[in-house]
Amino acid sequence: MHDTISINQLKPGMFVVQVSKQSGSVKIKNQGWVKTQTAIDKLKKVGVQEVIIDPDKTLQRKKPSKEAKPKPTSTESAKPQSSDPWASSVSVESELNKAQRLYSEAKQLQSKAFKDIKAGRKIDVGPFKDVAKGFMDSVFRNQDALACLTRLREKDAYLMEHSINVSILMTIFAKHLRLDTDTIHELATGALLHDIGKIKIPDEILHKPGRLSEQEFAVIKDHARFSKEILEQSGLTGIAVDIAGFHHERIDGTGYPFGKKAEEISQHVRMASIVDVYDALTAERVYKEGMTPIQAFKILKDGVPNHFDGELLNRFIQCIGVHPVGTLVKLTNHKVGVVSRSNPNDPLKPQVKTFYNAKHAHYTQVEDIDLTRARANEELEAAVKPELFNIDLMRFFKHSLMP
Repeated sequence: MHDTISINQLKPGMFVVQVSKQSGSVKIKNQGWVKTQTAIDKLKKVGVQEVIIDPDKTLQRKKPSKEAKPKPTSTESAKPQSSDPWASSVSVESELNKAQRLYSEAKQLQSKAFKDIKAGRKIDVGPFKDVAKGFMDSVFRNQDALACLTRLREKDAYLMEHSINVSILMTIFAKHLRLDTDTIHELATGALLHDIGKIKIPDEILHKPGRLSEQEFAVIKDHARFSKEILEQSGLTGIAVDIAGFHHERIDGTGYPFGKKAEEISQHVRMASIVDVYDALTAERVYKEGMTPIQAFKILKDGVPNHFDGELLNRFIQCIGVHPVGTLVKLTNHKVGVVSRSNPNDPLKPQVKTFYNAKHAHYTQVEDIDLTRARANEELEAAVKPELFNIDLMRFFKHSLMP
């Protein structure tokens, strides 16, 4: 799969398939590796604005020998891995298998942790830190792989999948805010465990399909307090514990369980509250259909400024996309497909991998469509639900995307 990137995203070692946008008149050789920054500067000088690359052919830079490798300072090691939050070092297809293994490992860890807590044992947070580090590394290689998986829901697995999805989305969010990697790791770990206290809530309340009574809601509000206590007892401190304990606090003080407000709520917790509500709104549950991302964004916008930080919400929408990666969409020519890559410059024109024809109700050959260069009849019409066309999204992902 080829990717279209701006000249500013081009890095030494990338394989250029062709120049796709150029303001100058000098003809450029179509294919080849760009091996130095000097070569990239020359392309800029002659007016190259956009190129198509083959991510699978990117040259790996040689690592210095252990003897020659200088030991990084604490400041250096804390820097983000890339100055461009949209940069990817591998294709989404090559990253998907690793991403799914991480996702499965996280679900197994969640299940074990629930059993440990029910049995009165402390949870071992070490493996959760390892998975959070794996999420972070995967997101920096190509955020779209794990982002795709957050859109594949199992209706009866909400409790486990919600925390995993929040961790992934928090990692993507933090990367786009260019936070240091140590902080991102803490955010991912805290998000992965933020709802662990729900295991102490009676099942008849936690899984009640209808509206909760005032007494039942008072019980469930304590899950954040339980999460905070469980993580503190397990040896965690700082950001991770704050996310677990305070993610339901609101800027105007109407949140729970501690009634914090305004400056008492840190940026990290404000991020978590946005991501937590977004994933909850878009989740499919046994008793509730999930909203589309656009519907969820509208509800979050309605919560500004009383509940949510407006500036952070705008940044979150920008990095996730109006039609996030993994969203099923219908085009104006009746083609149906999955958003495979966001377009930060024009959010309504992402890249889409089509595989179904809604008009004739049958599967089609997989086709990659970049809506920035699509034909006139290939425009994004709307986000749609897989159930509308009886589409098995997981099957499509496994057979068409995962090598």
